[in-house]
Amino acid sequence: MWPRSLTFRVIAFSTVWAILTLVVIFTLITTLYRQASERGFDSLLSAHLFNLIGSIGISDTGALTGAPDLGDLRFSEPNSGWYWSVEPASEGVHGDLHSSSMTSKIPSPSVAEVPFNASFQRSYSAEGIDGEQLEVFESEFVLDAKNRAARFRVMGNQSELEQEIATFQRRLLTYLSLFGVGMIAINAIAILLGLQPLRRVRNALAMVREGTAQRLDGRFPAEIEPLANETNALIENNKRIVERSRTQVGNLAHSLKTPLAVLLNEGRALGGAKGQLIAEQAASMQKQVDHYLQRARVAAQRDSVVYRTPVAPLVQRMVRVLQKLNPQTSLSLSLPATEIVFAGEREDLEELLGNLLENAMKWAKSAVSVTVAPLAGKDDNLFEISIDDDGPGIPEDKARDALKRGRRLDETKPGTGLGLAIVADLVNEYGGVLALERSDLGGLKAVVRLRTLH
Repeated sequence: MWPRSLTFRVIAFSTVWAILTLVVIFTLITTLYRQASERGFDSLLSAHLFNLIGSIGISDTGALTGAPDLGDLRFSEPNSGWYWSVEPASEGVHGDLHSSSMTSKIPSPSVAEVPFNASFQRSYSAEGIDGEQLEVFESEFVLDAKNRAARFRVMGNQSELEQEIATFQRRLLTYLSLFGVGMIAINAIAILLGLQPLRRVRNALAMVREGTAQRLDGRFPAEIEPLANETNALIENNKRIVERSRTQVGNLAHSLKTPLAVLLNEGRALGGAKGQLIAEQAASMQKQVDHYLQRARVAAQRDSVVYRTPVAPLVQRMVRVLQKLNPQTSLSLSLPATEIVFAGEREDLEELLGNLLENAMKWAKSAVSVTVAPLAGKDDNLFEISIDDDGPGIPEDKARDALKRGRRLDETKPGTGLGLAIVADLVNEYGGVLALERSDLGGLKAVVRLRTLH
C-alpha cells in the first residue's frame, strides 16, 4: 500500500534527490579541497626548494657550505617525513648536506626514469625512511662561475597530506549527513503539511458518508477547491436523484392506489367465485406493487452517502412493541456495549427487523432471542443481527424456497409469503447477507449481516 501513497512517493523522491545532491556536493567539495591542498603542498615544497638553493654555497676547494633554515621544525625532527638534501652534481664539488631529520639516505630515480624539465627541475614520489609516502622536488643548480653544480632535494610527507584530506572528508561527511537528515526531516514535514488539505478532504468525505455532514465544508487551497466543489456538486446531484426517485415512487403508488382499491371493492361487492377471484387478485397486485415499489426505493438510495441509523434504539423499540403484542412469548434482547450505526435508512431497517420478528413470534412456541453484535475479523465494517426462536424451524432443503416471493411452507398459518422475500431483497440491495440456520433453541435462526458506519 505504501508505494501507492502520494505522501510516500513525494517524500521518497525528495529524499532520493536530497541524497544524490549531497553526494554530488560531497564529491565536488572533496575534489576541490584535494586539488587546493595538493597545489598548496606543491607550492610549499617549491618555496622550500628555492629557499634551500639560496642558503647553500660552495668554497674555493669545492666543498658545499651553508646552514639552511627553512623555518619548519619538521626538518629537524628525525624521520618526520620532511627532509632536504644537497648533493654534488658535477666534478669539483664534494660534500653532502642534509637536514637533521634525514637519518638515512633516500634514493632518487635515474634521470632516464624521471627526466628534468627545461628549468632543470623534476618531481616524483618516493618511499620515506619509515615507509611513508614522500613527494620530492628536485633541482640542479650552478653554484659559481666555474659551472660547479649541486643537486638540491626537498621532500614533503605526502602521507600527512592524505591524512589531512581524509580527516576533512570525514568531517565534511558528518556535517553533510547531519544537514541531510535535517533537510529530509524538514522536507517531510513540509510535504505532510502541504498534503494536509487532502486529509481534510478525506475526513470531510468520511463525515458525509457517515451522515454527520451534508457537504464538504471549509476553506481549501486553490488546487484543492475545484475538487471540493465538484464533490459537493456530485453529492447534491445524488440527493436530487434520490429525491426524484422517491417522488416518482410516491406518485406511482398514489396513482395505483385508487384503481386497486376500486378493483378490490368491486370484487368484494360482486361476490361469488368471480368476485372473490377479482378481490384476491387485486389484493395480490396491491401487495406486489408495494413490494416492488419498496425495492425500487431502496435501490435508488442504497448508494447514497448521507444515511445513518443507530441500531440499538430501533431494535429496543421494536422489541418492546412486539413484546406487548405477544405477552405469551418470552422475548430476550442482547446488545453490544459499542454503538452500531447502520449505513442505510431507518425505515428499511425497521421493515427488515419487523418481518423477521413477526415471523419468529408467529412460529415460536414460547421464546424468541434477538442478538446484535459487531463482526470482528478482516472486515470490521459489518454487524450481525440474529433472531432465534424455539418453533419447528425450516428444513435445510426448504430454506431456499422460504426466501422465494409468495412461497409459503405452511398454509395453516396466516400470511402472504412475502416477509422473508422482502427481507432477502432488502438485504441484497444493501449488499448484506441473509442466512437461515438451525437455532440452539430448536427452531429457526435468521442471521442478517449488514454494513455499519464508524
